[in-house]
Amino acid sequence: MARRSNAREAKIALRKAALAEDLKPVHPGESGGQYKPLTDSEIAQIDATVFRILEEVGFADANAHCIEVCTAVGAIYGEDNRLRFPRAVVEDALEKCARDLTLYGQDPKHDLHLSGSKVHFSTAGAAVMIADPVKNEYRESTAQDLYDMARITDKCEHIHMFQRTCVLRDITDNHAMDINTAYNALMGTTKHIGSSWTEAHHLEDTLKMLHIVAGGEDKWRERPFMSISCCHVVPPMKFTNEALSCIKVAVEGGMPVLLLSAGQSGATAPACLAGAVAQAWAECLGGLVFVNAIQPGAPAILGTWPFVSDLRTGAMSGGSPEQAILSSACAQMGNHYNLPTGTACGMSDSKFPDFQGGAERAYTISCAATSGANIIYESAGMYASLLGACPESLFIDNDILGAALRITRGIEVNEQTLSFDVLKDVCLGNKGHYLGAGQTLEVMQTEYIYPVLGDRLSPNEWAEQDKPVLLDKALARKKEVLDNYFPDHVSVEQDRQIREQFKIFLPPEAFGRGA
Repeated sequence: MARRSNAREAKIALRKAALAEDLKPVHPGESGGQYKPLTDSEIAQIDATVFRILEEVGFADANAHCIEVCTAVGAIYGEDNRLRFPRAVVEDALEKCARDLTLYGQDPKHDLHLSGSKVHFSTAGAAVMIADPVKNEYRESTAQDLYDMARITDKCEHIHMFQRTCVLRDITDNHAMDINTAYNALMGTTKHIGSSWTEAHHLEDTLKMLHIVAGGEDKWRERPFMSISCCHVVPPMKFTNEALSCIKVAVEGGMPVLLLSAGQSGATAPACLAGAVAQAWAECLGGLVFVNAIQPGAPAILGTWPFVSDLRTGAMSGGSPEQAILSSACAQMGNHYNLPTGTACGMSDSKFPDFQGGAERAYTISCAATSGANIIYESAGMYASLLGACPESLFIDNDILGAALRITRGIEVNEQTLSFDVLKDVCLGNKGHYLGAGQTLEVMQTEYIYPVLGDRLSPNEWAEQDKPVLLDKALARKKEVLDNYFPDHVSVEQDRQIREQFKIFLPPEAFGRGA
């Protein structure tokens, strides 16, 4: 019994030992594209419809700057006040646009290389509430919550970037909220950050703050570590004036742009999924023309985020199987266009981390990842169809994302992995099993991924360890991180400069620093 216990402890210790980066079973940017919900013929039909939408329907509510720069490259502004994009104009933008992008982390080890069908996971959302699974209740989200979730994300290996997860409901002024959202995110993580701004001049001020953190505007432009998530359209097919102004500031300021179309099928997008995909891509390609009319080759991600309605009630259903198919089809179209593509998957309709939440996250994420989406946003921590964010869930979801990335990596087939010599030795040597084979030990950590919090104990082992509960382990891990982890990549001097120029809501003590 003691020998078995010692052997088990040795195996656990081996699994927990830190691995060199090149030996890990999964890495950011594993290549997807195996799952293809659309046939080649269906891709061609959607593509043709996208160009028809852009040329025959076009966009309402373009602002003066958008009309000016887009008509200068061949767009047509009609008497009905709609801006239309002939095929040649779109194809010209597709020729000029940036394709292989790098989203820079504040720490270079977190740089994300977006090309082909390489897959990465990100948080995102604008939750107005925090799901508290201990009290079994929802409460308004705060500035502290955002900073805490950024810190947690920094400790989650398989969440590759941090996009704003919640609205700072304790800050009522929009300018202060936008500044503090960006500040709390960049203070909490060394990964790439995404955020949103309600007005263009808020973004202009934020860029000044980012220049301080980067060490100057020139350093920022070399490695822009924050991107703007911009809903440039209100579906169906209407531009938004302030968002277009924000895009102008971002492009001219060297900030990567996520062009975001978030129609809801059956409400603001066609109820038929093929039509929803076509509309989303038309809306995003229209944004791409605008970006490249401002500055050819400016970094832009095509954020086709069509959501699903429960047509019985009209409510959003982020955890539906249709959401998985819709996001995967959008990713497949992104691979067809060879454009940096983001989509949204992983948000659950459940209210807390439970069976429904885990199941919905796992099947939607796995579909989007294996379809080859470059960034899957809202992939962790989001509940009640984006109304709520759960900090503890980030730790649980990290295991799900790691598993999905392992599925995406697939099976490598070569002479070594086919294992004929190993099989021959076991069978002809009367060994009967592969447990002691050298190859088994060699690939134990490189071929297999293990959950950080997930339970693989036998019933007896589970009982011996006082019957651990997954949520309790996540709560303990959250306490450990939030009590002890305060990233210090932004220097005290840089922080002082920021606080002199901007009204920062949380005191220095909240960031582990003295007043």
